[in-house]
Amino acid sequence: MRRWLERMIIRLTRLMNLRGKLVVLYGLVVFIPTVILGIGAGYLALQNVRANYMLTINEAVRQTTQSVEFRKQSYDLLATRAGTDGELISRLSRTYGNMADQIETVNYVNRSFQVMSRYLPGIMAFRIYHTNESLVEDGGLLWKPGNRILTGNLNEESWYRSVMKSPSVLQWTYIPGSVAQLMVSQKITNGDNSVVGVIYLLLDYNTVFGELMDRPFSGSGSLYLVDEEEHIVSASDRSIIGKSVIDTDLSNLWKSVLGTESATVNGEYFTVRNIDGKWKVAALILMRQMEKQSAMTVYSIVGVTVFFLLLSIFLVLIVLKNIVLRIRKLGLRMSDIADGDFDVSVRNWSQDELGDLEIIFNQMAGQLGQLVEMLSNAKLQEKESSFQALQAQINPHFIYNSLSLLHWRALDQGDLYQAETIEALTTFYRLALDNKSNVTLIRKELEHVKAYVDIQQLRYPDCVRVVWDIDDEVLDLYSIKLILQPIVENSYINGKIFTQTDAFIAVGIKRSSNGVCFTVKDNGIGMDPYTLDLVQKGEKVGKGNGYGLLNIRERLQLYFGNLGKMTIESNLDSGTTVTIELPASVDKPNIQKEG
Repeated sequence: MRRWLERMIIRLTRLMNLRGKLVVLYGLVVFIPTVILGIGAGYLALQNVRANYMLTINEAVRQTTQSVEFRKQSYDLLATRAGTDGELISRLSRTYGNMADQIETVNYVNRSFQVMSRYLPGIMAFRIYHTNESLVEDGGLLWKPGNRILTGNLNEESWYRSVMKSPSVLQWTYIPGSVAQLMVSQKITNGDNSVVGVIYLLLDYNTVFGELMDRPFSGSGSLYLVDEEEHIVSASDRSIIGKSVIDTDLSNLWKSVLGTESATVNGEYFTVRNIDGKWKVAALILMRQMEKQSAMTVYSIVGVTVFFLLLSIFLVLIVLKNIVLRIRKLGLRMSDIADGDFDVSVRNWSQDELGDLEIIFNQMAGQLGQLVEMLSNAKLQEKESSFQALQAQINPHFIYNSLSLLHWRALDQGDLYQAETIEALTTFYRLALDNKSNVTLIRKELEHVKAYVDIQQLRYPDCVRVVWDIDDEVLDLYSIKLILQPIVENSYINGKIFTQTDAFIAVGIKRSSNGVCFTVKDNGIGMDPYTLDLVQKGEKVGKGNGYGLLNIRERLQLYFGNLGKMTIESNLDSGTTVTIELPASVDKPNIQKEG
C-alpha cells in the first residue's frame, strides 16, 4: 500500500517543478488540514459555548436573585423589627394623661430606635408615624401625619392614608427624582389588628439596588424586581419603575412564563425567580448579543489562524524562491563546467545544506580545473617521456661503446690508472642506465655502489676509508634499484667526507628478523637539527640532487608499503647514519599502489 501510494504521488507530481511540488506538499500537509481543523474547532467551540453559557446565565441569574433577595430582606427585617416591637405598640396604643409619661415614651423611642438608621447603608431617614392624640410629636423619631411634604410631591397625610388602605403590611415605593429613592412602609398593629402607626424608611436607590440593576450580565440583559401586586419596584430601565408589568413591554414575556420559570422568545431568554413570598426577580438576556460576542471570539481566533497561515505561506514562498534560485544558479554553473569553463564559483551566503553544497561545488570546480591542467601537463610530459625513452635507447649504447674505445686505448698506451677509471665508469653506467626494470638483485645494487666508490677513490685517493659489512645470504634477494648509491653520494657531496680526518664510510647489508637492513654510516660534517628536519620532511637541501632521499622513501612506499622504512640520524660535526629496512624478497616485488 505504501509503495503504491508513493508511485501514485510520484506519477502525479512528475511534471511539476520543485517549487510546485513543495507548495502542493505544504498545502496538503499543513494548510488545508489546518483550515479544516480550525473551522471544525471553531464550530465545536461555538456549539460548546452555546451549550455552556446557558448554565452560566442561569447561575448568574441565581446569584443576582440571591443578592437582591438578601438586600430586600435586610431592610424588610429592619422595618418589621421596629413595627412588631411590643413595647412600642403598647406605648403608641396608650392614652397619656400627663407630660411625664409622654417624655418617658419619647425617651424610650429615642433609646430603642435611634441607631436604626445606622444598621444598614443607604438609609436616608427613619421615622415612626402615629395618630395618638394624647402622645406628642417630637420631630425626631415620633411623627404625626400632617400637611407636610414627605418626599417628592407626596405629603404625609396622603401617604399615611394610602398605607392604611393598602392590604399589605409592608410595601416598597419607588420615588423618582434627581436622586432616586425608595420608600419602605411598615404598618404597626396591635393585638386586634388595628393600626396604631407606620414605620417610614427612606432609602437611597443607588445604594440599595442601583449597582445590581445597572448593566447586569455585562450589558447583555436587564433585571426587574416585581412586588406581589406585579408593580416594578426596581429595574435596569428606571423609566418603567413603579409601573405595572402589564403596562410595559414585558407583558408578552411575562405571560409566556406563566406556569414555567423561563422561556426563549425571538432570541431573548426571559426567566422569573420567586423571592420573599410573592415578590419576583425577572431577568431578560439578549441571547443574540451574547452569541454575537461568542461568535466574535471564535471569529477572532479563526482570523488570527488565517493570518498566521497566510504569513506562513508568504514565508514558505520566500524560502522556496531562495532555494530554487540557488539550485538554478548551481545548474547554470554546472553547464559552464560542461562547456569547459572551470573558472566558475557560486556565491555562498547561508550555512544550510545548500550552502554546504555550494561550498563543495566551488571546491569541485577548483579541483576539476586543477585535474584538467594536470591531465594536459601529463599529456605533454607523456610526449616528452616518449622522446626521452627513444633517446635513452640510443644514449646508453653510445656511452658504452665510447667508454670501451677509451678503455682499449688506455691499455694500449699502458695507462692503467686511466683504464681502471674507465672500467669503473663503464660498470657504474651499465647498471644506472639499465631501464628494463626498477628492481634488481642486491648483488647488482652492491656492484653498482662499489663502482661509484671506486670512482670516488680514484678522485680522492687515500682520503676516505670504505668498510664493507655484507651478509652473503642476502645477495640473491631482490631490492629496488639505486637505494645505496644516492646515500653514499650524499656522504661525499653534502657530508664532505673527503675533508674529514680519518674519514670513513661504512656500508652494511644484513639479514634481520623482519627482512633486510641496509646501513650507510659516515663521519662527515653531519647536519644541524634544522637541516635534519628539512631532510626528514623531504624538502630539498643543499646542491645537486637534493631530492634523492625523498625519492628513495617514495619508492620504498611504492613497492613495499609500510614495510619499507628509511630513518636518518645525524649530528653536526659527528656524521650521519642512514638505515633502510625492507622485506626479504626472493621474487621480484611489484608496485603496490599508485602515487
